Amino acid sequence: MTAITHNPGAPAQNAGPGVGARIWRVVRLNLVNKWTTIWVPVMIMFFIWLVNWLIWWIIWGATAPADRAKALEGTQWSGGAFYIFVYMLVVGIQVISATFPFALGYSVTRRDFTLGSGLTFLLLSAGYSIGFTLLSTIEEWTNGWGLGGHLFTSVYFADENFAGRLFSVFGLMLFFFAVGALSASLFMRWRMYGVLGFFAGLTLVLVGGAALITFTGSWPAVGDWLVANGPVGVTAWLLVPTALAAAAGYAVLARATPRS
Repeated sequence: MTAITHNPGAPAQNAGPGVGARIWRVVRLNLVNKWTTIWVPVMIMFFIWLVNWLIWWIIWGATAPADRAKALEGTQWSGGAFYIFVYMLVVGIQVISATFPFALGYSVTRRDFTLGSGLTFLLLSAGYSIGFTLLSTIEEWTNGWGLGGHLFTSVYFADENFAGRLFSVFGLMLFFFAVGALSASLFMRWRMYGVLGFFAGLTLVLVGGAALITFTGSWPAVGDWLVANGPVGVTAWLLVPTALAAAAGYAVLARATPRS
């Protein structure tokens, strides 16, 4: 008879992948369709820039040099770049609604899926924020692409340095990702009734808060608070509802059952 010995230091033969590997698998799964998550928003953002540049070029070329500054009033600050933040909300919805049922089919736990999706959102936010802030810097160096226009340099953080702009864009993107993911989680758990109920309740809270501020005459205090904190400070406070939305999304998703 041969004795079977156990070596405590030997690695387990059937041990599964570690937590980090499982989370990274979810990230790779979420980024499988790079066309949707990367190339489409980049192409649309380029098209928005091109349309704005053409508008500025037409105004620039159709007016005399002395009248160009006045002719550009109202058009030199474009809000078209806000599209990218709305698209992040859409990506947040797509990641949860499209990938979650597929991931569970491959025995991915809800915890690993949530952490992997959160890491996906962090990576996408970082990449897009760096690109967005670099474009705003180039925009300033070239005096608004040679025409005095501003698409990536928002009027709200035009006075911030590179780091301040980067943080502001990064925090805002994370917020939209979190809201999109929460919306999809609600849909997974309660279908459209959950989504409608949540946004109906949120609308009532916002309207109630605005009414309270109005009736107490506190709008000047709100304005003073915004000015005192600046874009960076306001973005830092925005991380609070972002974290709450992420936690709520995980709590809802933990009990969600994918259905066709």
